[in-house]
Amino acid sequence: MDLLLAVAGWLGAALLLAGYALVSSSRLSGDGTAYQLINLGGSLGLMINSAYNAAWPSAGLNLVWAAIGVVALVKLARIGTVKK
Repeated sequence: MDLLLAVAGWLGAALLLAGYALVSSSRLSGDGTAYQLINLGGSLGLMINSAYNAAWPSAGLNLVWAAIGVVALVKLARIGTVKK
């Protein structure tokens, strides 16, 4: 179980860094669905890992980060926007 949760944390970190790199290099739109999904997945992985390790400030931050991603995805779905 420890290994699985460590992998979730590292995968989450990798996703967040990849999303940031893709937006910073203009390879992905910062207001698009793909970026929001990458951020949501990354924040969930880090949130799970942080909570398991009782790193509550990080877990709380990633909970808020995930909530922001969900709200953004709901807004994108409502307006019917599908951006790369």
